[in-house]
Amino acid sequence: MKLNWAELLVVNNPCRVFQQKFEIGWIRKHAQLPPGGSFLEIGCGRGAGASIIRREFSPGFLCATDLDPLMIRRAFHYLRPQELQNISFCAADALNLPYPDGAFDAIFGFGVLHHIADWQGALAEVGRVLKPHGIYLIEELYPTLYQNFITRHILLHPTENRFRGEELKKALDATNFLVQASLELNLFGILAVLEKAC
Repeated sequence: MKLNWAELLVVNNPCRVFQQKFEIGWIRKHAQLPPGGSFLEIGCGRGAGASIIRREFSPGFLCATDLDPLMIRRAFHYLRPQELQNISFCAADALNLPYPDGAFDAIFGFGVLHHIADWQGALAEVGRVLKPHGIYLIEELYPTLYQNFITRHILLHPTENRFRGEELKKALDATNFLVQASLELNLFGILAVLEKAC
């Protein structure tokens, strides 16, 4: 689902970059990512996450995807020319990623799944393109944050098939993801490091 005007303001502001820097710092403490590995970011938005991932983890190659071609153009222009080395941008649907099975060592998803009606299908697709024992790093919001009395009138999200912690954990288990570390605020969301089991 593409973002509406209000969500574009939320995800494209300096506070969001600060939040992602905090999240990446937490991830660095809890995940061992291979330097020089192949990484994927799903839902790259304007490119702030891709810039941070490149700087903090030194991937050999980073694919940054977003459903919205406008966000892909913004991401390309957000990064400095020297940051564009070893990065590709692609408009792609998280339910049908244009990559072969087992293509990536690590996959990042900053607040993506809650925008997808068939989020379980997106988890299966992430599992398909992730190598065995690969790492999936997620930051997700729960409906109490984005579908409350105020935000449901401003933000655009699917209204059916929503998840909270327990539903998400069951779906992760069903798609062979093991939780290595997590930071969860039960009413708001979760930050987690997941490993794909063989």
